[in-house]
Amino acid sequence: MDFMLLGLLSALRPHQWVKNVFVLAPLVFAGALFDRPSLVRASWAFAAFCLASSAVYIINDIRDREEDRRHPLKRHRPFATGTVSPAAGVVVAAVLVGVALAVAWPLGSRVAVIIAIYFALNLLYSSGLKRVVILDVLIISVGFVLRVVGGGAAVEVEVSAWLLLCTIFVSLLLALSKRRHELILMAEQAGGQRQVLAKYSPTFLDQMVNVVTASSVLSYALYAVAPENVARFGDRQLIYTIPFMLFGIFRYLYLIYQKAERRNPTEQLLRDGPFLVNIALWGGVVIWIVYVG
Repeated sequence: MDFMLLGLLSALRPHQWVKNVFVLAPLVFAGALFDRPSLVRASWAFAAFCLASSAVYIINDIRDREEDRRHPLKRHRPFATGTVSPAAGVVVAAVLVGVALAVAWPLGSRVAVIIAIYFALNLLYSSGLKRVVILDVLIISVGFVLRVVGGGAAVEVEVSAWLLLCTIFVSLLLALSKRRHELILMAEQAGGQRQVLAKYSPTFLDQMVNVVTASSVLSYALYAVAPENVARFGDRQLIYTIPFMLFGIFRYLYLIYQKAERRNPTEQLLRDGPFLVNIALWGGVVIWIVYVG
């Protein structure tokens, strides 16, 4: 029983909840971080997405358990090892979704609908869309966009179109680099572990990474100099955060191409000291621009 409980906890992938910080982006850039009611609502939205995303991970791991057994790292996942039964996983996933919707509903029906769309879209992804080349990474990107839109709905602020574009391109960069990592790690066996990988190639993925990297930089730069931001912050323009954004992007590319490891790029990123220091500095400058200066 203890092993099963530990397996279920592992299947929730709490270390992946960091992806849900995208929910908090509208709160921060709207200048409402220190407004207690808004912070509470955004925190509940964050919690709802954590629950829903854990349900998604469980369903996906149940469906992929045979393929995961052929992966050097994923074979240790609880459903691949048999530590947790698929039936137990389905029950837990259903409970998580129910609780996520219950948490989201008091924030407004729009937030609950966004959570439901997020889960339904990921069910379609797990059911077969993840085998459709290019569409697989686009669906992952839409999941991040829904996080931002959900966060905006929770605190009742309008999300900038530029912020949505930044989210799309950055999330595509994360998804494409993960596909590239899986393809190179598994080599000839990649298609057997994840069918869609047989339709990709390192060259094709590198080309798409180049496109979304340039698009990420451009969209963030345009967001930083958007007329509404210039009018709002005056001399305290978000343009001063661009060097930190550039370092973060370039550091990520460095980790992908120069220091590739067995861990996927996102996990590697969250263990990289220079990147984490840069994120902290970027956050500090944003807080100063939006709230202090």
